[in-house]
Amino acid sequence: MIIDTTEVQTINSFSTSGFFKEVYGLIWIIPILTLILEITIGVLVIVWLEREISAAIQQRIGPEYAGPLGILQAIADGTKLLLKEDLLPSRGDIRLFSVGPSIAVISVLLSYLVIPFGYRLVLADLGIGVFLWIAISSIAPIGLLMSGYGSNNKYSFSGGLRAAAQSISYEIPLTLCVLSISLRLEIGRNDQVVLPYDSDLDSSTVDIVEAQSKYGFWGWNLWRQPIGFLVFLISSLAECERLPFDLPEAEEELVAGYQTEYSGIKYALFYLASYLNLLVSSLFVTVLYLGGWNFSIPYIPIPELFRINQMAGIFGMTIDIFIT
Repeated sequence: MIIDTTEVQTINSFSTSGFFKEVYGLIWIIPILTLILEITIGVLVIVWLEREISAAIQQRIGPEYAGPLGILQAIADGTKLLLKEDLLPSRGDIRLFSVGPSIAVISVLLSYLVIPFGYRLVLADLGIGVFLWIAISSIAPIGLLMSGYGSNNKYSFSGGLRAAAQSISYEIPLTLCVLSISLRLEIGRNDQVVLPYDSDLDSSTVDIVEAQSKYGFWGWNLWRQPIGFLVFLISSLAECERLPFDLPEAEEELVAGYQTEYSGIKYALFYLASYLNLLVSSLFVTVLYLGGWNFSIPYIPIPELFRINQMAGIFGMTIDIFIT
């Protein structure tokens, strides 16, 4: 039996390339899992901070028994919601009732794909990054409507309508603020006014951050568009249903709006989506108006002063995330 050496090399190269493709596919999962872990920790920290700050304002003690300073209280609440019974309305639409919370969470999670947490620390650097966030976030009201309608409850349906109307209303000024930043970035590149039919507007989140890094913190879009910053901040609060825009939850009516019929894990998904949306809105304020991971004093760049550029690896990424 004669074995051709060329055929053996071809087979080995094919198997090796297939092996590397599988390994690359597994490696690509690691950043996604890391991002999900960071987001989860960020949500837990926000929940704990909100309780501590609210307790201090209202002269209460706040969480203190679950772990030191109550830092495990959010984990305890999440575990409790996971173990609670999942109740379903007897005459409601079970499919819409079950899919609604999932849509609310997934639409927010997908927004984290285009957020740069540091230099080259972004999952997807797309040319339509910010507008992709606007498009994805516009799916969330559909989930709220599905939840309110599927509950077969007049309070839930009314809360779903109010939540969808509020979200859609404040998406318009939110989109205009994003459009103004993208248009200014394009004008800064070409030194001329660019109309939409002349070229495509660049809305990459990485490019927006780098465009603000030329003049230190004086180059932030906060100083260039202060009115846009205020409008974006107010619209983000309305999108997150935070005070004074908490009308969809209708706490003053002793019901929870579109969440009235939910319990257990489905209610936890709405709770998670609310804080995920709060975190992603804060990150986009940082990226669009506060310079992202770049922070330097004019003519005294901090990275060069502390030799951060020479510190490669995990330490440099950690500093970028901390600044963001």
